[in-house]
Amino acid sequence: MAAGLILALGVGGVACASGEEEHADFVGAGEVCGGLFAGPLAEMVEKVTEGKIFFWRDAKGMERTVTALKEGYESGRPWDSGGDVCELVPKGGRLGDGGEIDYSIYDPKDVEDKRLPDGGEFYTMGVRSSVRRGGANLYFECVSSQLKGSGKTPLRIQGGFGRGESGAPDTREYRNMNMTILHAVTLKLVKELGCENNGGLPKTPVLTPKQPLRQ
Repeated sequence: MAAGLILALGVGGVACASGEEEHADFVGAGEVCGGLFAGPLAEMVEKVTEGKIFFWRDAKGMERTVTALKEGYESGRPWDSGGDVCELVPKGGRLGDGGEIDYSIYDPKDVEDKRLPDGGEFYTMGVRSSVRRGGANLYFECVSSQLKGSGKTPLRIQGGFGRGESGAPDTREYRNMNMTILHAVTLKLVKELGCENNGGLPKTPVLTPKQPLRQ
């Protein structure tokens, strides 16, 4: 489906690709991307994206991203594009306008740059973390038996969540939800990668700004 094309499939419709199970064209936040946001996280996704029903996405985004990160690490390049775990396109929306969670391999120099977009702020979690009105970013390192040599040179991963075209307010509550969503999905990623000690990330997100946000 080309970028910019309005998604006009009906909620009650059923799509079926060759070799895949049938599924509804549109699903709730708790079902999109294979139930990635099932449970309390689904309500947060609804709030920050202002969407209730989303275009169906398969559950293979995590698998594809894990494979891309492993291949990028094995290449020896200092950075790599990684992949998208999930795209949150609301009913009636356009591809590219919705929310998204993606992961990539970051260059060590990236965390040395202390600049942030206007209105962004650093949090204290991970190697580096930041939030803004429209999303959050989280940097961490992964040592895993699945990654040969990572004990000496860890896999450097950057996670990003963007909530897309949304008029949700820019408050501490909503910024914290941006980070909470990203943190929860990231814990699922580190489990798939077998990262030791959760990649240095806590089981419960640390939502502490490094310093007060300048208005």
